[in-house]
Amino acid sequence: MTLNCITVDDEPLALGLVSSFVEQTPFLHLHGRYINALDALEVITKENIHLVYLDIQMPELTGMELARVLNQNPDTKTRIVFTTAYNQFAVQGYEVDAMGYLLKPFGYNQFLATAMKAKKYFENLRDAAIEPELDSSENYLFVKSDYKLVRIDFDAILFVESFKDYVKIHQASGSPVVSHSSLKAIEEKLPGGKFIRIHRSFIVAVGKVDSISKSAVHIGTVDIPVGDLYKDAFKELLGKWQ
Repeated sequence: MTLNCITVDDEPLALGLVSSFVEQTPFLHLHGRYINALDALEVITKENIHLVYLDIQMPELTGMELARVLNQNPDTKTRIVFTTAYNQFAVQGYEVDAMGYLLKPFGYNQFLATAMKAKKYFENLRDAAIEPELDSSENYLFVKSDYKLVRIDFDAILFVESFKDYVKIHQASGSPVVSHSSLKAIEEKLPGGKFIRIHRSFIVAVGKVDSISKSAVHIGTVDIPVGDLYKDAFKELLGKWQ
């Protein structure tokens, strides 16, 4: 698997070094190099970028600010590797779920270790997405969980919850099933008439909703908030009972 990468640093020497490390690594492809985070953000929103090797201290938009912007999108697949001369940002790097933190000056061995970690991460993500194709008339889906494919009946699902790079499928009986996937990928496999997304982190089964309040859906003892971006979907859900 080849990973598309971009490098971002306002120091030409540092930018050249990390770019050369990317170019000499067989499973990495250097898609572009940039001297500011704003140009990088534009590319990330338009292209399929797996990894961003990102300096932190930059003018206009800092690397940490860019990472926070990306981290707000639950469906983004782009991951960050910080390259910085300052170790005091390590905790903040953890908070934005950075793939790695390379402290300047770093050598190729350190770079390669982080690249290998990223390669394994994206291979696992790819493998989780490879599931049997289902006929539209079938009433179940398969998800990868604990190194096996698990069948989930649509009628058994209460709601689906996302957290970081995983989803948790809550069922009417039994323990939730955790899968290395995105909520968007699961949403695409669910029948639209039976399921609706009402929050960046939640999809609910319409037939399992017990009650609805002003800004939440209630399934059993669980209160699921309605996100601002999904108000229209919430109104659609309300319309089914009004």
